[in-house]
Amino acid sequence: MTSLVPLLTLGALTSPLKRKVSSTAVLPTTRLTLPHALIDHGQLAAYARICGFPCTDPLPLTYPHVIAFPLALRVMTRRAFPLPLTGLVHTSIAINRHRAMHPDDRPELTVYADHLRSHRRGTEVTMVTEARLADALVWESRSTYLARHYTQSTPVAPSLTKNQHAPLPAVTTWDVSGNLGRRYGLVSGDLNPIHLHPLTAKLFGFPRAIAHGMWTFARCVAELDPADETSVRADFRAPVLLPAAVTYAAAGGMFQLRGQDGRIHLTGTRTDSRAR
Repeated sequence: MTSLVPLLTLGALTSPLKRKVSSTAVLPTTRLTLPHALIDHGQLAAYARICGFPCTDPLPLTYPHVIAFPLALRVMTRRAFPLPLTGLVHTSIAINRHRAMHPDDRPELTVYADHLRSHRRGTEVTMVTEARLADALVWESRSTYLARHYTQSTPVAPSLTKNQHAPLPAVTTWDVSGNLGRRYGLVSGDLNPIHLHPLTAKLFGFPRAIAHGMWTFARCVAELDPADETSVRADFRAPVLLPAAVTYAAAGGMFQLRGQDGRIHLTGTRTDSRAR
């Protein structure tokens, strides 16, 4: 896997220059494209193991996000991108798969920033990732990231529905190790310091290192039927402080990840071929 350290270092160096986010800030119109992306089979196998996917063919639903992540970093480290890269928190993701991809496919990947909006805790941006084979869109995702900073206004956050509030039936419990952030970071390339060590996490207001949102999401998706899931969305409600014991719960087309104290870390919904 290509090292992302230079991009992460650039993001860390330029982040202090972007701390004051203006209400008139605009996003760059840049679209970065990587034609014929090569999938590293070793990295793919390591990703499947750490996220709990039983196989690598077809590609795990969440894996295109990983191979496109270097493009997203290049967009977010550009001078025209208004938010600091360091400390960005992943708040939601929605994935639509139109056709399965396989390890030997060479997809064309495109990433761009789509929307910037105020959040009660700062400013949130939407990053779009698209994968194409033979010019046909086969996979797409929309991720939101939060740059936390002081705001004078406090927009009301979207409320959860009654069903999202209600605890779902427990399926299984996972013990999440304290070094998960470092292990997943090496596989995914996401070496954001909030995930790596308690000391670096404390610099951004977290008492301990937190699990990657994409790991919690992927670990939940791995519990679904890989042959059927075509549309999955998740909202990251609260960080998983490492180490931790978390419970995966699901019913119908909904799933949750919650802590031993009942705190909900993630809520998600799925649509598969059987529901269509």
